[in-house]
Amino acid sequence: MDISLIIPCYNEGPYLEKNLKELYNLLSFLKLDFEMIVIDDKSKNDTLERIKNFAKDYGNVQLLCHDINQGRGHTVTEGIRKAKGKVAGFIDIDLEIASQNIIPFILNVLGGYDVVIGKRTYKIKWDPRWILSRGYASLVHAICKTPFLDTEAGCKFFNRENILPVLNETEDAHWFWDTEIVTRAYYKGLKITEVPVLFMREDQKYSTVKFFRDTIYYFKRLLHFRNVIKYYRVKK
Repeated sequence: MDISLIIPCYNEGPYLEKNLKELYNLLSFLKLDFEMIVIDDKSKNDTLERIKNFAKDYGNVQLLCHDINQGRGHTVTEGIRKAKGKVAGFIDIDLEIASQNIIPFILNVLGGYDVVIGKRTYKIKWDPRWILSRGYASLVHAICKTPFLDTEAGCKFFNRENILPVLNETEDAHWFWDTEIVTRAYYKGLKITEVPVLFMREDQKYSTVKFFRDTIYYFKRLLHFRNVIKYYRVKK
């Protein structure tokens, strides 16, 4: 199989079915053998039922359900481990990064990269996410000593075989997972590239990201991760 696309879902909105169909149609257009792995992380609304309605019409859509909320990082990790494709990746189902962006991600992995990450450009520069994203990126660069401008974009693709050993060492189950997987992959010597993507915030969409709470969480996790960075840098 060529591609496994993992879709983590939690309390999604009315865009869900439309965006799932959009991604499915895009993958079909590529004429590659693919599967979609849609994972509901114990949503509190009708997300699971709407995923079931979508999945029943397509033979190459796999639905997984959590009995308890596990976190986005855990959910993506589970999807990659269950994937059958040479290329395994995920995109946030709100599609604030547009679906067509997955094409260069896939092509870069097929072309020899192990990890392909998004580098977000914000449509409105004073978006609070842009401010926090730039500040966090500066901290990651200073503490992790990696060259990347944006480790947090909700779209990443991997050479599945090569990323699995890194996944086995990755500890965070939540939002810091993105920083951790990219940093560990970098110090393991995996071939990584960034793809520019336009981020378009949906103002009416409910977000599971809480700016101040999650900023403190990120900062604490980053400080804790310093010991891992020291270990890698000594080995390097």
